[in-house]
Amino acid sequence: MKIEERFINYTKFDTQSAEDTGTVPSTSKQLIFAKYLKEELEKEGLEDVEMDNMGYIYATLPANTDKDIPTIGFISHYDTALDASGANIKARIIRNYDGNDIELSKGIISSTAKFPELLEHKGEDIIVTDGTTLLGADDKAGIAEIVQAMCYLRDHNEIKHGKIRVGFNPDEEIGMGAHHFDVEKFGCQWAYTMDGGDIGDLEYENFNAAAAKVTIHGVSVHTGYAKGKMINAARIACEFNSMIPVTDIPETTEGYQGFYHLLGIEGACEEAKLSYIIRDHSREKFNDRKKFMEDIAKKLNEKYGDGVVEIKLTDQYYNMKEKIDPNIHVVDLVVKAMEMSGVKPKVEPIRGGTDGAQLSFRGLPCPNIFAGGVNFHGPYEFVSIQVMEKAMDVIVNICRLTANYND
Repeated sequence: MKIEERFINYTKFDTQSAEDTGTVPSTSKQLIFAKYLKEELEKEGLEDVEMDNMGYIYATLPANTDKDIPTIGFISHYDTALDASGANIKARIIRNYDGNDIELSKGIISSTAKFPELLEHKGEDIIVTDGTTLLGADDKAGIAEIVQAMCYLRDHNEIKHGKIRVGFNPDEEIGMGAHHFDVEKFGCQWAYTMDGGDIGDLEYENFNAAAAKVTIHGVSVHTGYAKGKMINAARIACEFNSMIPVTDIPETTEGYQGFYHLLGIEGACEEAKLSYIIRDHSREKFNDRKKFMEDIAKKLNEKYGDGVVEIKLTDQYYNMKEKIDPNIHVVDLVVKAMEMSGVKPKVEPIRGGTDGAQLSFRGLPCPNIFAGGVNFHGPYEFVSIQVMEKAMDVIVNICRLTANYND
């Protein structure tokens, strides 16, 4: 099976995750795809294939040599983002893309003016949506690349390699993907998530991340008799958000700059709620940002009364660089593998996070490698078949290089 066929088959499954369902996985439809993937791995001849009741899949490609070689792993998530529909995806291949605007469907245009990234893939075969859903290359492209690489190694016994483990999980898009990943069962000395962006991306620095839930308790009184009595929670919510610097939001930051991002706001006079995420690469600045949010709540409580503003902060993940730096060989191997594949490495910090960040803090060093998708989480998402093939090639070369790690 060609890699594009494998990927397009995966996109036919709606695997969108969901917040606040209280279940693992967060949506039952993810298990439908997980079962399909488990059966595919078995048919392709991988060993020790298992899926637990939460949808976490583990499998093994056995070593084909008696050499002492570290066991390594490759990981991808199969849920898709909440930002756009993941149902009824109609993937379409555009062969030998000519560099012009693409009409995804009537009246929906993916333009090179708005998405100049398209031009970097002129002459390649790209897979696009019909403009009504996301594509799901984040991260089904990563799954296709891992499975294709395992099949290639299976069929090319002349490439010596150690034991290779693969793992696929739900709920990465809601920050829960690594929470139930069984690191001990996985049994690897290090691993890689195939969950990066365009060709060459190699990431081992990510944001420190926290969620902030703000609840404002108001007092509703008839407006004719409100003086000195009413506490308008909705208005105080607006005041809270106005105290966030506009220089420190996603729309005005880049690179290593952190931010506060308002995910949602709802409310009435009696109660209002705000939901934020807090991000920074520096642990010190990250902690300062959390304190800043608490200070806003404190100031408003001093103004309107104790307990009016309630804030709950929850750390989500931390910068994996802390754990990768002492194990930098895992990055050096990828750089060499990319060079062998004719790919120029682009080592950049992630303005986000991956399952690999959480796994690194659980004792499994786990940098992130490109999977090829571009314009994630929306209807203008696309992926190049040639880039997916290069990603597969990088996986194969990592396994080839690791075979000589102890020499």
